Amino acid sequence: MNQPATTPHAPSGEPAAAEGAAALRTPAHRPPIWPRPGRTAPPVVLAAAVAAGLTAAFVVPLGRLGLGWPITASVLFGLGALIVRRAPAADRDAAVDQPDAPAVRPGKQSKARWTALWTALALALLVVTAVRAAEWLGVLCLLCAAVAGSLAVAGGRSTRGLLLGAVAVPALAVGALPWAGRGVRALHRRGGPNPPRLLAAVLVSAALLAVFVPLLAGADAAFDHLVRDLIPTLSDQTIVRTVLFTVFALSAVGAGYLLLAPARPDPVTTGAGRLRRVEWALPVGLLVALFTTFVVVSLATLFGGAEHVLRTTGLTSAEYARGGFWQLLLVSLLTLPVIMVAGRYAATTTSADRVWLRGLLGGLAVLTLVIVASALSRMWAYQQAYGFTVLRVLVSAMELWLGGVYLMVLGAGRRLRAPWLPRAVVGSGLIALLVIGAANPDRFIAERNIDRWQHSGVIDVDYLRDLSADVVPALERLPEPLRDCVLGRFAVELAQPESPRSWNLGRSLARARTAGWTGGDSRCTTRP
Repeated sequence: MNQPATTPHAPSGEPAAAEGAAALRTPAHRPPIWPRPGRTAPPVVLAAAVAAGLTAAFVVPLGRLGLGWPITASVLFGLGALIVRRAPAADRDAAVDQPDAPAVRPGKQSKARWTALWTALALALLVVTAVRAAEWLGVLCLLCAAVAGSLAVAGGRSTRGLLLGAVAVPALAVGALPWAGRGVRALHRRGGPNPPRLLAAVLVSAALLAVFVPLLAGADAAFDHLVRDLIPTLSDQTIVRTVLFTVFALSAVGAGYLLLAPARPDPVTTGAGRLRRVEWALPVGLLVALFTTFVVVSLATLFGGAEHVLRTTGLTSAEYARGGFWQLLLVSLLTLPVIMVAGRYAATTTSADRVWLRGLLGGLAVLTLVIVASALSRMWAYQQAYGFTVLRVLVSAMELWLGGVYLMVLGAGRRLRAPWLPRAVVGSGLIALLVIGAANPDRFIAERNIDRWQHSGVIDVDYLRDLSADVVPALERLPEPLRDCVLGRFAVELAQPESPRSWNLGRSLARARTAGWTGGDSRCTTRP
């Protein structure tokens, strides 16, 4: 019955050889991206999930960003190290023993170095939330720190691997729930607490606290103040902190799942390209010709000055800059995937193929660098004419980062093989955001606008009032009554009490500078 299938009308031995060759060319099925770490979650993962949820619920600041975020992140990464250290060997090695595991894995030392780098970047980005008062910067750092933290757990080398690794922890926060549920049941079978009875114990504990905490708080004012600061009220914070507990506990479960069974998000490389020379060189060559024409035309404008712009376009320099920057930014962004796709799928079997690939992609990268320089020049002219804003500074920084990315692309083109490039692009983007945070962008914007006001006599004080408390040191250069008018808004805001978990260095320094402020009405007219 269960005889092996044979191919008719073929000499003996040939079917087996054909099957073996086919198996070498095409695997029977891809290994799973998310392996199985073991049948049940070990107790250390369950304990880490509870600890992560409690830390987030009591330490993360709800209003302003502050010190609670880097503290919470440090605890989470410490719990991750504890999971790896204390998990049973059978759970850690479960993925290795699966039949779908690949035969070749990346070097452990290289993976450890990148894990350490992603972890350091995540923690550094969260430190920014405790140093700078700018809310927009803090939110960006929180989002990017979440990406870096997920990459620290899941890894990833290729573009596909980095995209999957960036969402691995949130994706498995829910997907690993059955695994965690089996761990809870297994813990009960080993003599651990019964989940229903444990829930009943939690409810009884809450009832006892509800009775005795108000009594003790009413007996001592200092204890009452401590309770009010640590225990949120049901009306405004309890629900939010319950959500924080749930989100971070689930994230810890997903991270534990990945730590015990490392993900395999990177595709298996197949070697040769799949596009013949004419199939990729035609569209790329057309882009090179188009970019060359644009660069030749724009170079005269770029170096011709304001008189040349006015004479050839009929627009002022500021109008010319405003009308072209966003289009050039989009061109810079869209060209990068074109280069990546061509470099990934173009055939490189002959030396002529490699020469064409280096020439066209290198030329396209160089021309895009000129376009990046043109976009930056336009935005600088626009800011000189109309002032600096957060959006204008941020997109200028993005263009500078894109210029660095294209320089890395040119460096990778020497060997036509750069497995380091995707991670370098993502890592450089995170480092660029750290540099922006270190530069104190809100203060930079205020100082540049004040410099512009000293030469032109024009300043938008309303916009300065809308920035964060980081601008307070720069405002001391303003004369009266503008100085008091702007500082009044910050003095009133910073006079509000702040919990320790919301402590922020930028707000603390600004509060010290505005202490005892005796200026006029903070609602004064702000037009000079």
